[in-house]
Amino acid sequence: MAERSGAQRPRYLVFPARVARAERLGPSFARITFTGEQLHRFGTGGDDQRVKLALPRPGRTVADMPSGENWYTRWLELPDEIRPTLRTYTVRAFREREAELDIDFVLHGVEEGHGGPASTWAATAAPGDEVALLGPDRPGTGRMWGCEWSPPSTARQLVLAGDETAVPAMAAIVESLPHDSRGVVCAEVPTAADVQTWRSPRGVEVRWLVRQRAGGTVPHGALLEETVTEVLGEFGSRGGAHSGLEDVDVDTATLWEVPDSGPASGEVYGWLAGEAAVIKRLRRILVQEHRVPRTAVAFMGYWREGRS
Repeated sequence: MAERSGAQRPRYLVFPARVARAERLGPSFARITFTGEQLHRFGTGGDDQRVKLALPRPGRTVADMPSGENWYTRWLELPDEIRPTLRTYTVRAFREREAELDIDFVLHGVEEGHGGPASTWAATAAPGDEVALLGPDRPGTGRMWGCEWSPPSTARQLVLAGDETAVPAMAAIVESLPHDSRGVVCAEVPTAADVQTWRSPRGVEVRWLVRQRAGGTVPHGALLEETVTEVLGEFGSRGGAHSGLEDVDVDTATLWEVPDSGPASGEVYGWLAGEAAVIKRLRRILVQEHRVPRTAVAFMGYWREGRS
């Protein structure tokens, strides 16, 4: 989806919010619904809209979160024991009339006792808990709104692939697709109880890939690589010239490349997100092995296994 021509650039505001409801969607997911009077001013771009979530430190309040245009500089200057924890999430749904915003959290390692601060918080969040959300102040679409989903008009087949951390974004994208869209979504999750039901166009197939099986647990990303290769084979050879890829050391560099809005190219559009090493291998499958134009593939390393 391209950015609106002449759209006014949004301001990013800090929205005080509180938990309205908390719901477990499965062993690995929790949906937290936030509300707050100022959320009436929140401007979502839909699709894979990102926001930042600020969690107060233990014993502190959300009032510690700086606001205004220079909020980030002021946030960095705060002492560690005061600085709110900041994490990036995808908006699963926003209801302007009710001033409610849903975020689906992946509960990484919570039961094992080594979950991150946000997933640990989400596992026990209760109505009334206060946070802050940072997001745009007016509706819009495109990169300025934190939306990376932007298939070219030439795309006839869509390929979305990601692990559990990408499931909320893929769900929001799928449920906002035009009714005549065609493609395949490959969603890898830890357990069968994590499989979700989405409202998808008739021509979009969602393939759920469950790592936990009777014979043991499949390595992270293996099912994604296998299934994406199958899907591209089913589409047939549609790509053009080979696109070179520079190597990215995912331990030291960020794996994040999204084509800028520009001349449309390619009948296949790929959107890949999840664990960085897996996404690196998936982009090679699309771009080098199946010759999908690099300008028609968005790939984002949301996290790195073994790192916070």
